Amino acid sequence: MSTAPRIDIEPAAFWQDPYPTLARLRREAPIAFVPQLGSTLLCSRDDIFVSEKQIDVFSSHQPEGLMNKLMGHNMMRKDGDAHMVERKAIFPAISPKTVKSHWTAQFQAHADRIIDALEPEGALDFVRDFALPFSAECLKSITGLTNMRFQDMNAWSQGMIDGIANYAGAPAVEARCHAATAGIDAAIDDMVPVLRRNPDLSLLGVMLASDMPMDSVRANIKLAISGGQNEPRDAIAGTAWALLTHPDQLELVRGGEIPWLQAFEEYARWISPIGMSPRRVARPWRIRDVEFETDERVFLMFGSANRDEKHFENPECFDVRRDASKSIAFGAGPHFCAGAWASRAMVADVALPSIFERFPDLHLVEGEPVRVVGWAFRGLLNLPVALR
Repeated sequence: MSTAPRIDIEPAAFWQDPYPTLARLRREAPIAFVPQLGSTLLCSRDDIFVSEKQIDVFSSHQPEGLMNKLMGHNMMRKDGDAHMVERKAIFPAISPKTVKSHWTAQFQAHADRIIDALEPEGALDFVRDFALPFSAECLKSITGLTNMRFQDMNAWSQGMIDGIANYAGAPAVEARCHAATAGIDAAIDDMVPVLRRNPDLSLLGVMLASDMPMDSVRANIKLAISGGQNEPRDAIAGTAWALLTHPDQLELVRGGEIPWLQAFEEYARWISPIGMSPRRVARPWRIRDVEFETDERVFLMFGSANRDEKHFENPECFDVRRDASKSIAFGAGPHFCAGAWASRAMVADVALPSIFERFPDLHLVEGEPVRVVGWAFRGLLNLPVALR
């Protein structure tokens, strides 16, 4: 255990809204050991920005970590050459060029089909009826698992992210994660012969073509699903909610004064869909007066970094006019999100402009509160809206 100050938190309150606690930690103990999480938290942007690049100290390789145990050893839990070999293998599927020339048109087709099916006269849940199926259909295309239902893609993604954040060790949560990974393995087994006969630019297609070991193929598909469903889903719904609750800012975006991408980036800073990333301390280390021991666990708190008062004025406020370039919502080091370009295209190039252009009178429905929860992964559970 590190020599960082011991700070207790209330887990239920932290799950409901971690930001007051994170603000207190930045003020009083930007490096703190939290016994309820069994980890030392790095909360300042400067510490995280530097430490994430020091893979010889803060290693992603975590043999005993929940992700390895539940999902297999994927590239996110590898460092150095082992990480880069697999990252290069998947790059043809999610490069900026491939996203622009191949995936964006498919994303638009998914959005148009889902929007066409919406009932314009009634109220709906924007998360359930648009953000969720759109994100899942796009992810089916990107992964190559077009044999799945979008409902399964969402449920299995949620099962895995709940599992890898299950630091309390709840048996039911772990069981749902195992059921999710079994379902994904079955879907992969069905698609492997299809994509061996007809290779394509999907993640499964390019990994099979690269002769990556099958255990790594499976682990990396699960990695893509665990993050590639909830993050765009939550960012689409969250950015829409933020704009609808700040109508003056929505008009700036609709009028072309602020790009949709800038609104998305500001939302991801304000409420980070990925609130933290775990690391294993690979060797004794010291940051200022805090000493770390080998093999202890550290959480890089991205959600805290993105509200660091040293870098963002009035960080608790959503403001699309803000320069959000210092946000590290997608990471800051060699593990910078490989799917960032696809995510930006899904959210900012397709989903948001499509929905607001098709339904210019889109507005919130009063009476049902919007619920936003989570700290490791944070997002809206619902968003009641009316299209007219």
